[in-house]
Amino acid sequence: MTDLANKPVDDLTEAEAEAELARLAEAIAAADIAYHQKDAPALTDADYDAMRRRNDAIEEAFPALVRVDSPNNSVGAPPAEGFAKIRHAVPMLSLAKAYTDEDVVDFLERGKRFFQKDEGLEIAFTAEPKIDGLSASLLYENGVFVRGATRGDGAVGEDITANLRTIADIPHKLKGSGWPESIEIRGEVYMTYAEFQALKARSAAAGGQDYVNPRNTAAGSLRQKDASVTASRNLKFFAYAWGATTADPAPTQYEAVQKFKDWGFAVSPLMSRAKSVEELIAQYHKIEELRSSLGYDIDGVVYKVDQLELQRRWGFVTGEPRWAVAHKFPAEQAMTVVRKIDIQVGRTGTLAPVARLEPVTVGGVVVENVTLHNEDYIKGIDSNGLPIRGDEAIDIRIGDTVVIQRAGDVIPQIVRVVLEKRPADAMPYEFPHECPICKSPATREINEKTGKEDSRRRCTGELICPAQAVEGLRHFVSRGALDIEGLGAENIDLFFNAGLVKTAADIFTLRDRRPAVTKALAERREEQAKIREAASGKARKNVRSVEDRNYEGLDKLFAAIDARREPELDRFIFALGIRHIGETTAATLARTFSTMEELIRVGKETAAAEDPKSVFPSVDGIGGTVIEALVDFFGNERNDDVLDRLLEQVHPKPYVVNVSADSVVAGKTVVFTGSLEKMSRSEAKAMAERLGAKVAGSVSAKTDILIAGPGAGSKLKSAEALGVEVITEDEWFARVGK
Repeated sequence: MTDLANKPVDDLTEAEAEAELARLAEAIAAADIAYHQKDAPALTDADYDAMRRRNDAIEEAFPALVRVDSPNNSVGAPPAEGFAKIRHAVPMLSLAKAYTDEDVVDFLERGKRFFQKDEGLEIAFTAEPKIDGLSASLLYENGVFVRGATRGDGAVGEDITANLRTIADIPHKLKGSGWPESIEIRGEVYMTYAEFQALKARSAAAGGQDYVNPRNTAAGSLRQKDASVTASRNLKFFAYAWGATTADPAPTQYEAVQKFKDWGFAVSPLMSRAKSVEELIAQYHKIEELRSSLGYDIDGVVYKVDQLELQRRWGFVTGEPRWAVAHKFPAEQAMTVVRKIDIQVGRTGTLAPVARLEPVTVGGVVVENVTLHNEDYIKGIDSNGLPIRGDEAIDIRIGDTVVIQRAGDVIPQIVRVVLEKRPADAMPYEFPHECPICKSPATREINEKTGKEDSRRRCTGELICPAQAVEGLRHFVSRGALDIEGLGAENIDLFFNAGLVKTAADIFTLRDRRPAVTKALAERREEQAKIREAASGKARKNVRSVEDRNYEGLDKLFAAIDARREPELDRFIFALGIRHIGETTAATLARTFSTMEELIRVGKETAAAEDPKSVFPSVDGIGGTVIEALVDFFGNERNDDVLDRLLEQVHPKPYVVNVSADSVVAGKTVVFTGSLEKMSRSEAKAMAERLGAKVAGSVSAKTDILIAGPGAGSKLKSAEALGVEVITEDEWFARVGK
């Protein structure tokens, strides 16, 4: 984390706030995709919520800097590829979080203040367990289940109707009577501990994959293309809410959920009503005590205003209802021993320390490894040299007994070191100053702005480092990048070690080396068969020779590779693995430069300049950190040959904005400043981009138009000084015909 990320919002300059919003937008978008789409959370709940709160605080302090891709303009993550998309008639929103009893008190106090003019009004609430599964919405018409979808990004989800039909808790036809003509029943799909352990045992016996936890397994099971696989997983469903409906199920939340039960749905038996904060918190602790005996994962308790009329009146804030809050449980903890510390090398050369632990069960999951982040973390200090575990800097050593928890019930982390159990011969850990893979020096870069060392040590070997090469190739073919089906991490490792793929360009010539590919795959299958034979004691039958084996799926793999020879430009830029350029920034670069050739031209021109920032065009969302990363990439001659060879095989599609022929602002660079009165800044930026305009975050000589609302400040002065055309919001709408 940069020092800027730790700087109080009140102390940020406008330029720093702009850079922070860009960083937060990219980090939050990546975390949303990891959790909602890939079912593989990359952040703890606490870290994610802290980023959201910081983003909100900066947007409130600098309203003129709110981005088009602000996290507040979306919920969850875009629906994954492979399923038809369904737009929710009523968005599926996330919930605000409460972590302490005081947060719950604040929630109720906000309600009292909102309804303070209603004399004698008594607000009732419901409390129910927060199931840790995958949200789903089920459409019933005339009592018949007709369609089901995931939450997706809150606005658009994935059509998983066939898979939902396999879940016994979801009725194909509603029971009883009194249901509306049309209603979307919403709830959570989950997997019990018993079913999860049974699946793990079946998979282990068959030599299949391991499964990490019930939540991710349930989500993956629900996204199977073969519904029979979903059916075999015995998933469960709790109903707790509804979306679009032709009539309210009942006048209150509690009564509506009881109606769901009458209609044939499973509902939580722990749902209750309360009229005070004391009653809500008492129910929270009751559910917390029962947590370990429920047989399925929950991670908190959800409180909602019971009366539907009051819910409507209190309304919504961006992305979440005001009338509901999720009171999260503290993370479960356990004690274990650090057996050794390994160093892994990432695709950008980062040396990432990992503690290998004596296996211990935390929250139903066996934990054997935990990240140690960087060498300062091992020493027990942050980037400012302050203690991060207790009142003094306490380091982590091999042999230490440590307390761990799964933060957000997902990612293991070390909470503290039990010093009284530290072995007498335990020595401070010496972090390596050279790459453990290629033996190149590993250094800590100096931040030019702060003069401080970066928190992470990086291998300087770059393209000569096999670890960076492998990780870069894994990234190149990953889902967010070129997404080559059948070419996952396992096959990348195999082909790299066999000398078949050393750079990304080699992937696209694999078909020309089919015999060698077949041999490598067949030898791996032979080795895996030997391992299974040794484990089971059963001899293999009908084993063909390596030369004669016809590896199934090889033609499919080659076809999948060929299908990615003309990728979308933003995917290709992201796939290159340039440091600090995630999916959001890659999309911004694609939209700005339109072709790879233009990005390369500008990148090399920028890299050759004495002052790169003065050469690179002003682009909203592109700050100094990204420009420096582009300079490093395009200024490195060793990358030229690799990129040239790749572009001989791959031809990224130009980025095309569908612009009407009569758009008068197509190709213009515009900047918005001050307050907008007819639409939000995010909506205005999105509209401008749809019309083919480029929206920048600051004024420069390349700016064509400044749209200035009330309160315009420094940007207006800069525009006037540079002779940039300045128009009002009304004049802007008149010009674009809106």
